[in-house]
Amino acid sequence: MHIHILGICGTFMGGIALLAREAGHTVSGSDVNVYPPMSDMLAAHGIRIHQGYDPGQLEPAPDCVVIGNALSRGNPAVEAVLERGLPYRSGPQWLAENILRDKWVLAVSGTHGKTTTASVLAWLLEAAGLAPGFLIGGVPANFGLSARLGETDFFVIEADEYDSAFFDKRSKFVHFGPRTLLVNNLEFDHADIFPDLAAIQRQFHHLVRTVPGGGRLIVNGDQPAVAEMLAMGCWTPVERFGSGTDNDWRLAGLSADQREFTLLGENAAPQSARWALGGEHNARNALGAMLAARHVGVPLAQSAQALADFRGIKRRLELRGEAGGVRVIDDFAHHPTAIAATLEALRAQTGEGRILAVTEPRSNTMRLGKHRHQLAPALRGADLSFVLQSPGLAWRVEEALAPLSERARSAESIDELVAAVLAEARPGDQILVMSNGGFGGIHSKLLDGLASDGH
Repeated sequence: MHIHILGICGTFMGGIALLAREAGHTVSGSDVNVYPPMSDMLAAHGIRIHQGYDPGQLEPAPDCVVIGNALSRGNPAVEAVLERGLPYRSGPQWLAENILRDKWVLAVSGTHGKTTTASVLAWLLEAAGLAPGFLIGGVPANFGLSARLGETDFFVIEADEYDSAFFDKRSKFVHFGPRTLLVNNLEFDHADIFPDLAAIQRQFHHLVRTVPGGGRLIVNGDQPAVAEMLAMGCWTPVERFGSGTDNDWRLAGLSADQREFTLLGENAAPQSARWALGGEHNARNALGAMLAARHVGVPLAQSAQALADFRGIKRRLELRGEAGGVRVIDDFAHHPTAIAATLEALRAQTGEGRILAVTEPRSNTMRLGKHRHQLAPALRGADLSFVLQSPGLAWRVEEALAPLSERARSAESIDELVAAVLAEARPGDQILVMSNGGFGGIHSKLLDGLASDGH
């Protein structure tokens, strides 16, 4: 079967492409935003990518067109699919019908931490010999790819609350049918499709409704928003984790560098773990993954040991290079809570060294300005902050950064931003680049500038 994917370079749709290819289908696709790591990964697996959405790519007609949620009516390829009566599906629907059916699905949901937690969970199952399939919105270093079919019935999926397609406005995750559901946290995000937090909670409750009574909910017990969501109705056993004493499982003993922690449970021996990732938020991610793995039979002690061999994820505090004594680090953080947590984690590792934060407000929620008043507080953990006045922003960056005074500045272009950072950078600094996109190749521009004789 020939499957053509519109919007193939999104992390979710790219993962579907890999799964379809591994399942024996001929796979092609198209996109307009083609950048690594997804573009490199697809090319390495022999998947042909068209640039743009001209209707000619649908000749000869594929057996099924999978349409990404970034595409809408008026797109030339979408209009051609409808006009010609070609069979089409949303990505989540195709996945549910062709891959997840008859699987034990372990779904990782929440506003933050999905990619890291799903990557950790897949690794814990792999280390336990369970050879899971997975689809993750990033590239775990332990696997080197974002999706695979696996060799057993276990399948780990990053469960996103964003909508499925222009013709299916339900959240993606309602298609997945998990038996094990992890809810990391709940905050307001995706302001382009959700009016408020209550609307997001409603979608999460739709997901909860799909978990069987013999399954398991593993949820953040510290967040009132999660408790409010569960109060709408719950038909599945619940395990709560967090720092609060009312939780079934508690995070304790976080070390100074935030790379070591202890998991405490009322009827279980304490489990201490040390791993490469830092930050309290990542310790929580690991705790949730350990409990999800426990639900399919992996002992906590075994998971704690396996964490030591977890090698991280691309674009999650990933070192992109060092030049002139300055390290350039890449991270996907784009929500204020994630920005603050990422800075906290890097600070625990860096100590007294300076952190220069370079941020692109690129998400739809940021573009609309819903989080602009939280941006400056989120960046307080940096010594200096540089923020791009991205095209299409409905607000002025310099006004949002005013509380940081001389510790922050904005720029109208990437080249201007790079020049401002290079003018300040000095040996021993860490430049932390945060964006949920390619950021115009800014990492290479910074490293080239740092390496030049003139710097």
